[in-house]
Amino acid sequence: MIIVTGAAGFIGSFLIKALNEENFNAIIAVDHFDNVDKNKNLEDLKIQERVNRDLFLPWLDKNYELVEFVFHIGARTDTTEFDSQLLDRLNTQYTKDLWVKCCQYQLPLVYASSAATYGLGEMGYDDDESKIDRLKPLNPYGQSKQDFDVWALKQKEKPLFWAGLKFFNVYGPNEYHKGRMASVVWHAYNQIQKTGKMKLFRSHNAQYRDGEQMRDFVYVKDVANVCLFLMHHRKNSGIYNLGSGKARTFLDLVKAVFAALGKPPQIEFVDTPADIRDKYQYFTEANMGKLKSIGYSKKFYELEEGVREYVWELY
Repeated sequence: MIIVTGAAGFIGSFLIKALNEENFNAIIAVDHFDNVDKNKNLEDLKIQERVNRDLFLPWLDKNYELVEFVFHIGARTDTTEFDSQLLDRLNTQYTKDLWVKCCQYQLPLVYASSAATYGLGEMGYDDDESKIDRLKPLNPYGQSKQDFDVWALKQKEKPLFWAGLKFFNVYGPNEYHKGRMASVVWHAYNQIQKTGKMKLFRSHNAQYRDGEQMRDFVYVKDVANVCLFLMHHRKNSGIYNLGSGKARTFLDLVKAVFAALGKPPQIEFVDTPADIRDKYQYFTEANMGKLKSIGYSKKFYELEEGVREYVWELY
């Protein structure tokens, strides 16, 4: 059996699909299952059992001998959530508890970290573990992920194999339920279909022109491919970046959506909301050398290629 937490969510459900495509069908789907819309992500997937998030750790105590691998994708991912205690409980402490179980039962573990741990990028975007304790996240969500990464690296007892994946800006199918936290591709598609144009945040940084803020956008299919690689590889434990390795502008992204829809670009700029303006990242780019150094050689989707495939699926 393979465990996937956050199973009904964006990345978790897509990972289950990728596992099914490799004929891994004994999937234990772990989530809260309280979101009817989100649960649609699990339709047509082969799943052996659904386990409520709050009951999962006791379930693992009883069934660990049947488990082959654990993907811990579930988390509270809202970057505008400021309840630090909630984030500590759902993100940091829950992952610590699962880590201890995986050590106890010698289960391999891949868990979701985040590029939000890098903050403004003062230390760069290298997944060098000697620098991780010096990173300065910009929000409580990023801090909750950072706290666990730092804790994990300090542990003397570790799972048989483990990897923490710093997800950059992931986009792709199954994210429709995420609201404000959905990718810019999703929002662009919907805005363009409704109004014929797209609004982007104006730059409030003199070093960047409007729309030329840059992110490392990574297609969810690449995320799933890396997860499957690590499940098969099971060597070289550690923390890894997971992005495309190439920063692109928001203008590039939105123009790709217009192109996929066969429409001429019409873009307007609006002020960045005040509640996130002083914590806004103007540049992110994953250094992917570490993952490639352990043998990952599959080519990542180019932005235009991934956006086109995703938009055509939505369309």
